[in-house]
Amino acid sequence: MGVVTTRTMDLDSLVRFSRQRQQQAVRAAEPLRLTVPDGMTAPLGCDAVAVPEACGRAMVARLPRMGCVYADGDLWWWIVPSDSDVALEWPAPARYTTGALVPDARRAPGLIHRPDGSVPYTPPIPLYLALCRVTGTTPVWSRSIGAGAPDPA
Repeated sequence: MGVVTTRTMDLDSLVRFSRQRQQQAVRAAEPLRLTVPDGMTAPLGCDAVAVPEACGRAMVARLPRMGCVYADGDLWWWIVPSDSDVALEWPAPARYTTGALVPDARRAPGLIHRPDGSVPYTPPIPLYLALCRVTGTTPVWSRSIGAGAPDPA
């Protein structure tokens, strides 16, 4: 028969392990944020638009200029200036996140395109139009207005 050894833990070790587990749970719950590459500035703040990889590949040919683009396998993340969702309904399957957050990610997506300039942005209107074209969605400003209540005037 082999010798069985047991290792006892003191209270300090148990408390330390408990705190480490709590810290890991908090870190896992915090969404990651896309970071601007060194040497670039984001004077307008950063938001992000995520699209499936297939849409992203189809959009590239339709964009006159691209900013930073990140990929995590299934999604491509495009950096846009903050508030690029004002008055725009980004069509499905796009996901718009304020603060360039990457929710539910275990690690930050990798940078797959870096522009030559000093700002990380893809212009939001051309990005929106490219996405509308790829998804077959009519841009919000081109949609007809539905009949509502008659104007009392």
